[in-house]
Amino acid sequence: MGLRLRLVVAFTLVAVVATVTTGALTFREARTGVLQQSQDTVIEDFRHRVNALVPNYRFPPDAAGLQSFADDVSRGGRSQPWRVLVAYREARATSAPGDSFAELSPAMRESVRSRRATVFQRVSHDGHSSLVVGMPVTFAGQYSTERRASGLEVYLTVPQQEEQGYVDALVTAIERATVPALVLAVLIALLAARGVLRPVRALRRATRSIAEGRLDTRLAVQGSDELADLSRTFNETAAALEGSVAELRRMEAGARRFAADVSHELRTPLAAMSAVADVLDEDAAGLDDDTATAVRLISTETTKLAALVDDLMEISRFDAGAAALHLDEIDLAESLRRTLASRGWQDTVETGLPRPGELRGRVDPRRLDVIVANLVANALRHGAPPVRLDLRVQDDPHAGRQAVVTVRDGGDGIPENVLPHVFDRFYKSADARARSEGSGLGLAIATENARLHDGTVRAANHPEGGAVFTVVLPLRPDDTEDRRTHSAPDSHADPRPDPDPGPGPDPHADSDTDTDSDTDSDSAMEART
Repeated sequence: MGLRLRLVVAFTLVAVVATVTTGALTFREARTGVLQQSQDTVIEDFRHRVNALVPNYRFPPDAAGLQSFADDVSRGGRSQPWRVLVAYREARATSAPGDSFAELSPAMRESVRSRRATVFQRVSHDGHSSLVVGMPVTFAGQYSTERRASGLEVYLTVPQQEEQGYVDALVTAIERATVPALVLAVLIALLAARGVLRPVRALRRATRSIAEGRLDTRLAVQGSDELADLSRTFNETAAALEGSVAELRRMEAGARRFAADVSHELRTPLAAMSAVADVLDEDAAGLDDDTATAVRLISTETTKLAALVDDLMEISRFDAGAAALHLDEIDLAESLRRTLASRGWQDTVETGLPRPGELRGRVDPRRLDVIVANLVANALRHGAPPVRLDLRVQDDPHAGRQAVVTVRDGGDGIPENVLPHVFDRFYKSADARARSEGSGLGLAIATENARLHDGTVRAANHPEGGAVFTVVLPLRPDDTEDRRTHSAPDSHADPRPDPDPGPGPDPHADSDTDTDSDTDSDSAMEART
């Protein structure tokens, strides 16, 4: 239920409650006033009539006297004769012959006999409302001012059709006034809702604008009520958020530039060091044991450092938006076979691949090679045999045809606390703090390569044991043009790969992976800066 509808319903309910309550109170007071006035008038006239006629009759009265007294009292009615019952002990007489006086209750007769005051009662008989009045006739004692009961009782019944008509008219008037009151309440509710919802809608639009990245969005502040305070608070929050985001972006850009600059500056000396290490490796056989060990260690570490620098350069291209996607129509199964063969894994890794030509799609061959090589190398290094590579196709109702590549090993699997972090850069689990052979960036690079294809990489533990990585890549139609998903306008980076990506990542230990990127460092730095 929207806020406008809730406000209208709330105003309407308040109006209904107020109208009904006011109408009920007004009706009760008016009805009581009408009946009270009629009752007082009748009782006063009745008492005056009886007191005026009693001295004219002998006491104790006989039957003829009772009848005559009842007839005389009944003539006191203003608009019509009264219905009168006169009783003295067991004798009784009524103003209308044969009138049973059914409205008179035994309790009222007992009250008149036991009290020396006028009593009355409103009764409903046969669907008609009547006022019944009873009074005892008293006389003053000879030697005392106290009045004593004579035993003569006089009862009067007056129909109240006229008063009931007044009450019915009052009810009709209240009912007619309720409808305009409700209509007015709804109109007021709509106007109030409009005034309340206008700043709320503006706040919603501004919040949506902030969520879309327009951090300079501000609200116009009008008035000094709670909604104006809310608008001012929103503006202050938006200003603080804009400043914080700008600072974070500046720091992030500086960190990316620093990594790219460091990687770029390291490539030249590393190239020289690698050349020297290659020469020393060739002469290591002729050196003494300690010197040969040191030379081989230097060569190994230089190779690892070069791989790390290459990975940093690759990550910097992703961060800078300079990574280009070059699509080509290829046989996916044959591409995976070439990945295994180029690294000598065809006899080590079990495969479940379609026949040649059975599954084709437009992907970036170099990036597919990097993804699969890293995952297989990771399984060989940190898992246990058997390592299996599978390729299949699936149809997604939203994404269409997709290629699914899975790499599974037979090891102990990935610890549950490590699974959420296996694709984090440089992540190392608590039980893998030792220095690994990889750079710690491989899985992150594999993920970025899959994301360039609008695909995903997931890590999980197989129910039968071992870790399993699943890569899902959309299969584009043959006429899909090459595109640059993350390319920057001034990017000149050359994404051509090195034929060997090196060792794979370590999901079990440090999320470590290497990638093949023999990209020109000067071009990468130009794109980054």
